Amino acid sequence: MTEEVDAAASVQPYDAKTLAKKHRIDIEDAKKIIDQYGSDRKASDKAARRIAA
Repeated sequence: MTEEVDAAASVQPYDAKTLAKKHRIDIEDAKKIIDQYGSDRKASDKAARRIAA
């Protein structure tokens, strides 16, 4: 059952606050990333790492 929950969570888009906190970026930057990449968490993480660096 946990595999189903994990798989479902990876498909849903990030909440801006969660993405910002995870990568220590501004919430506005996180919102822009989410608008651009939607539910693609891998791409969102990659973009956030570029901003955080």
